[in-house]
Amino acid sequence: MKKTTRPLFAYVGSYTTPERRGQGNGINVYRADRTSGALSHVQHYGGLENPSFLAVNADGTRLYSVHGDRTEANSFIIEPTTGHITPLNRQPTGGYNPVHLAFDATGRYLAVCNYGTDSLAVLPIADDGSLLPYRTLTTVTGTLGPHRVQQHCMCVHHIPLDRQGRFFYVPCKGSDVVIAYRLDTRRKILVEAARVTARPGAAPRHIDFHPRKALAYVINELDSTLTTYRQDRDSGALTPLQTIPSTPSDFTGYSTGAEIWVDRAGRNVYVSNRGHDSIGVFGIDLAKGTLAPRQWVPTHGGTPRFFTFDPDQRFLYIANQDGRSIVGYRVGRDGRLSPTRLRVKVGSPACIVFSQ
Repeated sequence: MKKTTRPLFAYVGSYTTPERRGQGNGINVYRADRTSGALSHVQHYGGLENPSFLAVNADGTRLYSVHGDRTEANSFIIEPTTGHITPLNRQPTGGYNPVHLAFDATGRYLAVCNYGTDSLAVLPIADDGSLLPYRTLTTVTGTLGPHRVQQHCMCVHHIPLDRQGRFFYVPCKGSDVVIAYRLDTRRKILVEAARVTARPGAAPRHIDFHPRKALAYVINELDSTLTTYRQDRDSGALTPLQTIPSTPSDFTGYSTGAEIWVDRAGRNVYVSNRGHDSIGVFGIDLAKGTLAPRQWVPTHGGTPRFFTFDPDQRFLYIANQDGRSIVGYRVGRDGRLSPTRLRVKVGSPACIVFSQ
């Protein structure tokens, strides 16, 4: 019997409102060519305000979104042959400006961080994939950092699950801490397990984890640095090992860190720099876990808020928020990036996720 390969689709969220200088029009769906990396547009789903971060469930049948400067999360059905989405339901997140969402290890709960009101919500997922109401919010507290404008609240910015599926980690841009939480499934609430303090004014933004070793890597937004942490997998505690600049030493302009990913091989860490408008590639010392710069490549567009890999990690896709474009690089065997002709025009892209 001939083996068939399921089509691969990319879902792109965007900023749409004037307050965000949004030029986006909702969620756009593309079919991805696994060989060339090319993206072919197949659907536009409009009528949404700032669907700025997205997540796809493990079997690629449901899409979820949170909405910047709003107070809700949405669920959608994915038609696996065409990639098209249709709305399923929506639920309040219990706070303002939800900026990230992530599944627990079972795929039965969706954790959401409300950036503007310093809270975390856990939305159960029903059997049909629809979102159920959160039960109790987790309030995030701490001492605010020194930047009076950018650190006006805790600013919970990211809530991914670690590679063991035990702890959610929340970098708090406003208080210069990264907090680990465990999910209490009985009470359907996140409970703090540990926290670590970063440099004053560093503003931890996003975090990712080594696929095998007990290591975590954080991109710090305001001082454009990258911190390596040792992870205690039992307690969730992080211990800092190293902090280095995320931009080249000869760059003297203003830039802020945005996104971070560790490759599947555990050899490289990738970050995006807004201002320098680059993707930085940092090699991982296999013995120590620390980092050394290997490469910076231009994003060919302003404000690279987000980037990600395709599921095969053959290509890296950059979402240039102010450049109104998606730009692709090919990932070499050693993890270095080489240019392609892959360019897609799209208004204010903020997130790209792939069906699995």
